[in-house]
Amino acid sequence: MLRRLAQSEPSRARAPVLSDCVCAAERTPSDERTMTRVDESRAGGRTVALARPGGGWRWLAAVVLLAGAAGCNSDDASPATSEADSTAGPSDALTYFRDVKPILDAKCVQCHQVGSVGPFDFTDPDTVFELREAVVAAVSSRSMPPWPPAQDCTEYLGDRSLSSEQIDVIAAWVEEGGELGDPAQEGEALPEAPTYGLSRSDHTLEMESPYVPTAAPDDYRCFVIDWPEAESSFVTGLRFNAGEPRLVHHAIAYVTGPENADAIEALENADAQGGYDCFGGPEVPAGWLGVWVPGAVGGDFPVDTGVRVEPGSKVVLQIHYAANPSGWVDQTSIEVSTEAQVEREAWIQPWMDPAWFAPEGLTIPAGDPAMRVSTALDPVFFIGDSEPLTVHTAGLHMHLLGSQGRLSIERADGSEECLLDIPDWDFYWQGAYALAEPRELQLGDRIRIECQWDNTAENQPIIDGAAVTPADTVWGEGTLDEMCLGAFYLSK
Repeated sequence: MLRRLAQSEPSRARAPVLSDCVCAAERTPSDERTMTRVDESRAGGRTVALARPGGGWRWLAAVVLLAGAAGCNSDDASPATSEADSTAGPSDALTYFRDVKPILDAKCVQCHQVGSVGPFDFTDPDTVFELREAVVAAVSSRSMPPWPPAQDCTEYLGDRSLSSEQIDVIAAWVEEGGELGDPAQEGEALPEAPTYGLSRSDHTLEMESPYVPTAAPDDYRCFVIDWPEAESSFVTGLRFNAGEPRLVHHAIAYVTGPENADAIEALENADAQGGYDCFGGPEVPAGWLGVWVPGAVGGDFPVDTGVRVEPGSKVVLQIHYAANPSGWVDQTSIEVSTEAQVEREAWIQPWMDPAWFAPEGLTIPAGDPAMRVSTALDPVFFIGDSEPLTVHTAGLHMHLLGSQGRLSIERADGSEECLLDIPDWDFYWQGAYALAEPRELQLGDRIRIECQWDNTAENQPIIDGAAVTPADTVWGEGTLDEMCLGAFYLSK
């Protein structure tokens, strides 16, 4: 029964998505949520961590211990195989090749293989066997595969989560001894998640020269890059290549039309350090092309859609750097794919209440364990017309105090549809999620955004070995400020 249930996951259409592949290589073997990738950049080279004991990442420590133990006792750390394995007939005993490998191939090896970002090669049966207890701990707690959205919200393309039946199969296989079985009797392949990343790169757009951030605690810098195409075209995919990931808190690629070229070049020419200071944005009218946050990969936009760019436009990379006491050098680039025509023009639409920007418009009191904001806005407020829109992807962004977030459609008839629900926010597992069924917005529909923060002493960053004292926190771009920001890839 377990074997049949694990193999029966329904097939989903494969399509390019904006979801991000984020894997265990970016986490540390600690009971705290340690900000591994940028630990030295959070506070002048000081270790910064979220003090949340008992988090779901203890399994990595178990992995290390198990790997070491496996090398010390060859009797206990050898796969349960025998000469009879290849000749035995059908058996109710679960085996790696027949029952477990199809699950790992579909859900895990995209990250966990040689040359990818995850630790350990799960294409190697011996490695899986040696780490079997750690694997069970990770999948049973749903720490792996990483998938923050609540399972009862909606369905997404590229869903990496395991079904309860698949988790049961892996647990039962380990409990029965971890038999490898016969490679010739490998189980039927499950539908794989779509391949993440950019399927084709037509242009690489790079900062003109390396940059060494000097401002502290945060440095917001805009870098201007000429758009390379001589005809009107559409960006159909984008990937960020962070030059020095330890420095980059986040990055936004904007595009501004040729009518703003002189103004933006003047901004750049007035600053001798390379680029120009741009705390709030590029300081000229501009639209978004894409966003990079820790853990993001980027990739193809939804099929038959694209973001229009006119010849003579400028791409502006706004990069938020954290403090840089080590003198690291960054030269971030983006890669894009383009098409001359697409069926539906699209854009990335930020979503928030503008009142939150005002002084004291958003204040999270020190010590408050569950400060919450919520607002529902008509798309006309942002778009300016009432034409029907299609929502392809949904994403949320908060900073370190975030605890929960939710995006939903409130229909004109009073019904509600969940777009994204993150019940346990983690800054390092954020991304955009491609809806399995895009949603249509009609006149009178609204999109609600909800965010909750925990500003208690138990949820503060740790700097120089000590937790920060809780303080009233407001909206801002800084690492220790907060945000409640939605982002949608829309088309019409």
